[in-house]
Amino acid sequence: MGTSLTSEFWERFTLLLFAAMGVTFVLTALFDALALRRQNRRTHRPSVPPTRAPHRTGTDHRPSVRC
Repeated sequence: MGTSLTSEFWERFTLLLFAAMGVTFVLTALFDALALRRQNRRTHRPSVPPTRAPHRTGTDHRPSVRC
């Protein structure tokens, strides 16, 4: 019992194939844009000002360690 592939089948197949490809390309571009936007937000956050180290006076002395 064999069936032949009609021209109507090939038309629908072609239409569905191109529709699936279009949806795939659009979704890929959308997700890439979202990923880049998220990545850029992380790198462009304002930096926290560095904390200052405590000031050492001349009286603070640590002994040197030698191995």
